[in-house]
Amino acid sequence: MRWSVPLVSVVVFTVACSAGTKADVTKADGVPPGTALRTAATASAKPLGHALTGTLVERIAVSPYVYLRLTTATGDLWVAVLDAPLTVGARVTVYNALLMEQFESKTLKRTFDRIYFGSLDAPGALPTEMAGTGTATGAAPSAAGATPAVVAAPVAPVAKATGADARTIAELWTQKDRLANAVVSVRGTVVKYNAAVMGKNWLHLQDGSGDATKGTHDLTVTTMDVVSVGATVTITGTVHLNRDVGAGYTFALLVEDAKVMPK
Repeated sequence: MRWSVPLVSVVVFTVACSAGTKADVTKADGVPPGTALRTAATASAKPLGHALTGTLVERIAVSPYVYLRLTTATGDLWVAVLDAPLTVGARVTVYNALLMEQFESKTLKRTFDRIYFGSLDAPGALPTEMAGTGTATGAAPSAAGATPAVVAAPVAPVAKATGADARTIAELWTQKDRLANAVVSVRGTVVKYNAAVMGKNWLHLQDGSGDATKGTHDLTVTTMDVVSVGATVTITGTVHLNRDVGAGYTFALLVEDAKVMPK
C-alpha cells in the first residue's frame, strides 16, 4: 500500500508477522509498543513488494499510532503507521508495506483480518523519526558511506567520557574504520529522541566536537533505555558501519544496543 501525504514524512513501525500472529502495537494493557514490534519482527513477513496508494476514508488514532482505512483501486485496505496529521480525503502512499493477518488490537477490541504496516517515507529518504532536523551535507543518507542526518541543535562542549573505550563524537567519526564492531563510550547531550521506532529507541547525541558542515558533530544511537532531550548522558554501545536498518535505510555510523547512564 502506498501512503503519501504532501509535506508529511513519518517512520512506520515496520513489522513482519506471519499469518495468524496476534500482537498489539499500542501501549494498551501495559504493553510497550517496542515489545510488540520486536515480537512481530521475529516472525515471517509477507512483503507486498510495491507501494500502495489510496484515499483515506477512516482514521482511528491510538497514540502513538494510527490505523487508516484506504480506498484503493482494488478495494478497501487497512494500514497502520505512527501517528501523523492525516485527514479524511487525503491521498496516502505507503511504502515497504508488510501484511499481517488476524492482527488483534486489544485497545480497539477488534481483530483485523488483513492489515499492512509500512512507511510514509519513500525508499531512499531517511525516516524522520530517526533523522535529524538539519539540512547540512549528508542530512538524508540512503546509501552506504553516507553521513548521518544532522541535528541542528548546537550544544556546549561536554567533558569526554573516561576509560580506554571513551571517545568524543569527532574522534569516533575520525576513527570509525578501526572501531567497527568495537564497544565505545561517548558522553554527550541528547538533542533528539524518538521512542519505539522499529522496536528501539533512537537518540541523537552531541558533545560540542566535530564539524556540523560534515555531520561529524552528531551521533545516532539505538537503545532500549529511556532518555530525555537536553539530558547529558554517557552511552556505551557497539559501533556499526554502513548499517542497514531495513526499509532501504543505511547509516554510515551507528552505535547500537547502547546502555545509557546519566552524566
